[in-house]
Amino acid sequence: MYTFADLINIDPLSWPEILVCLACGTIVGLERQLRGKPVGIRTSSLIVLGTYAFVALAQSLNTDMTDQSRIIGQVVTGVGFLGAGVMLSKDGVVLGVTSAATIWALAAIGVAVAVAGHFTAIKLAFVVIAILVGVDILENYSNALTKGVHSKYSNWRHKR
Repeated sequence: MYTFADLINIDPLSWPEILVCLACGTIVGLERQLRGKPVGIRTSSLIVLGTYAFVALAQSLNTDMTDQSRIIGQVVTGVGFLGAGVMLSKDGVVLGVTSAATIWALAAIGVAVAVAGHFTAIKLAFVVIAILVGVDILENYSNALTKGVHSKYSNWRHKR
């Protein structure tokens, strides 16, 4: 018969690390969702959680034939497909590049939870938010940063 402790045991994963994954995904995802971007809270949380799970599970495979760093490389490749899925080209302008880069950074946060620890991952999530929000603030105060494809009023936006 299983005890309650057996039912909630998720070794080699840990509940505190899962909570950190969800918190980091929520931090970044909330910013994206509030702006109406394609990578919201659910997607962000799942990317961080999934990446953490793959890396943590790979770390538990401790044989001479395993290389945990290869799992990280494969996760990066898989996340690249997710990023490509949010990018599209419209009237010669590529859209969704920031969302794709955010997905890539979210995977890095998941790796950080598994490899570098909770606080490193949380700090990295706030660095991502600082970039996403900070550059937007800079663009609002400087015309030099809003030229070409970075223009808030470029031609493709008027065609909607």
